[in-house]
Amino acid sequence: MDTIYDVLIIGGGSAATSAAMTLKNRNKSIAVVTNRLETGSLYKAEKITNYPGLPPMSGAEMTELFRRQLVETGATIIEGRALSVLPMDDTFGVAVCSDYYMAKSIILTAGITRERLYPGEAEFLGRGVSYCATCDGMLYRGKTVAVVGGGEEARHDADFLEGIGCQVLRFEKNGRYEIAGDDKASSLSFAGETYPVDGVFIIKDTVSVTQLVPGLTYENGGIVVDRHMATAVPGVFAAGDCTGKPLQLAKAVGEGNVAALSACDWLDKAGNH
Repeated sequence: MDTIYDVLIIGGGSAATSAAMTLKNRNKSIAVVTNRLETGSLYKAEKITNYPGLPPMSGAEMTELFRRQLVETGATIIEGRALSVLPMDDTFGVAVCSDYYMAKSIILTAGITRERLYPGEAEFLGRGVSYCATCDGMLYRGKTVAVVGGGEEARHDADFLEGIGCQVLRFEKNGRYEIAGDDKASSLSFAGETYPVDGVFIIKDTVSVTQLVPGLTYENGGIVVDRHMATAVPGVFAAGDCTGKPLQLAKAVGEGNVAALSACDWLDKAGNH
């Protein structure tokens, strides 16, 4: 492809939208590589109640809102999966399926991939299964929920759920869990016992974004960045869930803005106006 974009963003969620809006205001040319809306974890959320300035809405509604805003920036939307990013002298080549794109800088907003281990987990995600107690906990106030996972985060989430009035069943042991139900998850089975529940919160370590760019460094499952969202590779920035916890919309949007401003500064200093 002959076009060389100022910035190519990998990922099309909240961090990407924030970055694209800032880049538009700085008159940068933008391409965004993204999967279909319904593949994102935000899309599957039952309801978002903690994002400032917006009323409660479903994850699907918020995802569609972000996508409309992303399209309005005028960015070139490339639907597909980025397979590799190859740093060159002063540009980057990005392979997307069988196509190839060029850009002067990269912003990674690819989120995370969760390893699904339990039968019923994928089927009931957003319908009684959640990965975030602070995001979805209020939907289960006064109800019985299960928290599956060991470690400090799982204990913290279980305490939070109890604090808002949930009856919490804690499962900290490793093993085979199975989630069942009809329209929504209604039971959790473990070690030969079945427990009726209204919801299941699965708390487990996240898996870092695929190493698209040679030379990136990782820590605790996230891409290592500085306060300017710069990675270890000059010209490559990262924002959102792929930089690690907390996995919150407000964090992702803020980091997307910072990453875009930093990319603009890097381009200008490099003479790539």
